[in-house]
Amino acid sequence: MTATEEKLLEHHWHNLSLQEVAQRLDSNPQTGLSAAEVSQRQQKYGPNELKAKPGKSPIVRFLLQFNQPLLYILLIAGAIKALLGSWVNAGVIWGVTLINAIIGYVQESKAESAISALASAVRTEATVMRNSEKVRVSSTEIVPGDVVLLASGDKVPADLRLIDVRNLQVNESALTGESVAVEKTTQQVDVDAPLAERINMAYAGSFVTFGTARGIVVAIAQDTETGRISQLIDRGTNLVTPLTRKFDRFSRTLLYIILGVAALTFAVGIGYGNSIVDMFEAAVALAVSAIPEGLPAVVTVTLAIGVSRMARRHAIIRKLPAVETLGGATVICSDKTGTLTENQMTVQAIYAGEQHYKVTGSGYNPEGEIIVDTDIPDGVAAQQSADLNSNVALHECLIAGLLCNDSRIEVKDGQNTVIGDPTEGALIIAANKAGLNDNHEKAMPRVDVIPFESEFQYMATLHKQRLGKDGNSQHIIYVKGSVEALLKRCERMLDTEGELQPLDAQTIQAQVDAMAHQGLRVLAFAKKNAPAQRSLDHDDIAAGLIFIGLQGMIDPPRTEAIRAVQACQEAGIQVKMITGDHAVTAQAIAQRMGFNHHKEVIAFTGQQLAQMDDRELANAVEDGAVFARVAPEQKLRLVEALQSKGEIVAMTGDGVNDAPALRQADIGIAMGGAGTEVAKEAADMILTDDNFASIEAAVEEGRTVYRNLLKAIAFILPVNGGESMTILISVLLARVLPILSLQVLWLNMVNSIAMTVPLAFEPKSEIVMQQQPRNPNEPLLSRKLVQRIILISAFNWILIFGMFEWVLRDTGNVALARTMAIQALVSGRIFYLISLSQLGIAIASRLRGRRRESFSDARAIMVGIVTAVILQVIFSQWSLMNTLFATAPLNWNQWLICLLVGLPMIPLAIVANRIDPIEKPSSRTR
Repeated sequence: MTATEEKLLEHHWHNLSLQEVAQRLDSNPQTGLSAAEVSQRQQKYGPNELKAKPGKSPIVRFLLQFNQPLLYILLIAGAIKALLGSWVNAGVIWGVTLINAIIGYVQESKAESAISALASAVRTEATVMRNSEKVRVSSTEIVPGDVVLLASGDKVPADLRLIDVRNLQVNESALTGESVAVEKTTQQVDVDAPLAERINMAYAGSFVTFGTARGIVVAIAQDTETGRISQLIDRGTNLVTPLTRKFDRFSRTLLYIILGVAALTFAVGIGYGNSIVDMFEAAVALAVSAIPEGLPAVVTVTLAIGVSRMARRHAIIRKLPAVETLGGATVICSDKTGTLTENQMTVQAIYAGEQHYKVTGSGYNPEGEIIVDTDIPDGVAAQQSADLNSNVALHECLIAGLLCNDSRIEVKDGQNTVIGDPTEGALIIAANKAGLNDNHEKAMPRVDVIPFESEFQYMATLHKQRLGKDGNSQHIIYVKGSVEALLKRCERMLDTEGELQPLDAQTIQAQVDAMAHQGLRVLAFAKKNAPAQRSLDHDDIAAGLIFIGLQGMIDPPRTEAIRAVQACQEAGIQVKMITGDHAVTAQAIAQRMGFNHHKEVIAFTGQQLAQMDDRELANAVEDGAVFARVAPEQKLRLVEALQSKGEIVAMTGDGVNDAPALRQADIGIAMGGAGTEVAKEAADMILTDDNFASIEAAVEEGRTVYRNLLKAIAFILPVNGGESMTILISVLLARVLPILSLQVLWLNMVNSIAMTVPLAFEPKSEIVMQQQPRNPNEPLLSRKLVQRIILISAFNWILIFGMFEWVLRDTGNVALARTMAIQALVSGRIFYLISLSQLGIAIASRLRGRRRESFSDARAIMVGIVTAVILQVIFSQWSLMNTLFATAPLNWNQWLICLLVGLPMIPLAIVANRIDPIEKPSSRTR
């Protein structure tokens, strides 16, 4: 056998016999390894723990955070201000770059945190056989070939091939996504079986919920399934977000323009015969005027406000850019259990006495009823509440579910919680809805039980029932289990009157098929009268059972999640289900929830995906709405395939198996309640209520954040454009500069931030979820937004240049001319800000005689305007500011003139809003 073939078989332990496993690992299943052999293997294989690949040093990673065009601009601006002697302003600018670098450094460190969390997820203590003795050791000391003993409550320390099991059930949800504990066996499994169906294996990090077992360690550390996931996390490209990509392009373009225009200004001035010192000052002033120093601060504040709003709607953001990214999502890949569904099994259909019933209500809330489902000729269902007195079979079926049961319902924090198996919890609630409760358990005490075993596929209980006051009693056996296991043991069936009828297996099987087609998990129930006895054996129920009914259950979809899915689809966002559950169940849930607008839901399994090449997979992810029984690598491939088609992907998950895909997605969303620490560390956002409806709410907020960012850009850049045009034209005309570099910095930092930050508080629009997702390839500065910026910039130039020239000619006072030019610019900015904001909408609605829009939504804008006015008064009227910024105080007439010349901004803003309406339905079709 070649080394390659041997390596391949290492991943196929489930397909080998117990003898082959022991032989390949040179291990004795009875006595375990010797101390000498353990020591030798520890040296050969190393400790059983996960490790991340070596990365860059912290210092290098921190310095690399400054390798961004937008930070180049800020660093240049700070250097320029330092050269001009404005150390305070230089410090402020450099402070902004430092904050951005720290944020980036923290984000990059999350990958290492994910690996650390994964390592702690599999670290535990374990009982092993060494030299024929049971010993307790740390999981890090385990080696391949060790024989591990498992019991209820244990965490599996390594990947094991099970060699002996007794009623073993293992919770593998964190690894496979399967919500129900898996029943284990020692039988060989097909070589192509997906991870969730390898029932003879126990994987590192999973939990034993019931039973005992022994297993041989077949993989440790990085070679385990969990270790392979850690390598996928380590390999993840951690793509930059759409917002950072757009800011990168925008920043590079702006950097080239600023340097080019500054160089042009310097060259033209020298050509006119001006001094090098004067032209350097002019070039510096132009560079400072063109740099939007306040934009990073405004972006950070806007994203931070989005974080706060999302937190109030149960979405915790761990990385600021994720706020905007979610708003731009074009595809949401969601887990099923607990996110789209209640994560509470619920009986929804009962068949008893040849009658079909529906059960209303959901989850473990006992509110609901059992309704007769009768088809009438015209196809309309006539519904009425079920009467247990009129259907003995229904009563017996519910009693069987209540008594043949090892679970119980407890109230915790005001909510019903199942202690035990979720399936059995559903049976208890179904009986409660019919008025059956623990009084029946007291009236029919349990005498003995045959626990559920995967080998037999049923559970049976023996009960003593008192018949009257005379003390007589009888013994009854109730059995529940798979339809296949019970029907072959039944000879007759119970009708509505309680009479025995010949078993109609064909009709029963048709009912089972109908329930299964709806995605329901079906359990069969039977009974048998028994002679007085104190024990129960498999022989007692080998034959002669009386069939009493079927109960079909499912983890139902959340009502609010159904609405949220519909809202997302109306907003042009595709919703896809990626789950570890069975394809039929997942497809049925998706159909109920209206995936693909109630058209046929196309589903693919992990086995099908494994056989597809990249082109076939790309087509599958576009057409499919459900992907079931998928492995961690396949989740990662699905995300990558969607991204390759230009989609912005939001991915939800809660398990270790979800972590690689969460990290690869444009935005990873982890479950705060059911989610593992590994998933949370790999994610950008955490849902505190594990509810898909909260994702839809976060999309609303994310879209609002992006709209507010566009408003901020549309507001800030025209000022930089107007200032730059003013300085450039002044140089070309050989005129005195109408505005100084220090005054520019005041406008760009203080005035801009005071007036722009309130835009971040703008509330969401009524049409925000009626719009199609924006094109992810659309630049931050679209053609229409550039047209808007140029139009407003030209007007700002006219304001500054015109006011300066007019006042200078009239008074000859340069300081006064510059001050009035700046105040006129601010006046126009105030009117422009109103046009962009909710305040402008409220004013317009009042002028049209409508009162639908409230001024209360515009309070932040009004506060911003008042703050800006106060700052501008201080800027020109306080003597200290006159000295620092070379300004002059204004009288009332001069203030009035500055206000009036800003009024033409109102009609101009109307034109700008028609050129580029920021709140508009996208032209992108899905």
